[in-house]
Amino acid sequence: MKFETEKLDNAFVFTPVVRRLDASVALRFKEAVAGVIQQGETALILDFSRVDFIDSSCLGALISLLKLLSGKGQLVICALNSNIKAMFSLTRMDRVFTLCADRSEALAALNGG
Repeated sequence: MKFETEKLDNAFVFTPVVRRLDASVALRFKEAVAGVIQQGETALILDFSRVDFIDSSCLGALISLLKLLSGKGQLVICALNSNIKAMFSLTRMDRVFTLCADRSEALAALNGG
């Protein structure tokens, strides 16, 4: 699985470069982001601008990452297409995760705005 990373102000941005985040890549995705958390990053933006589809295994990976950060930092997800937004809404995960339209909105959410 390919991904891009960058620092944006005080946040670490992780961008999966795959069209599908499904069972075939969910474990690698989780391990890659968990590695960033274990290195001390506590303000994370997951940029899904290149992702067209996620399944329940990806949602499970996201929940694991949220638990890993619990009490130590924040996780914001941005740039979701309409199908992925619908998946979060249908599963009510939009109440669990902070979802933003783009990176600037995600950065503002991390900074309390």
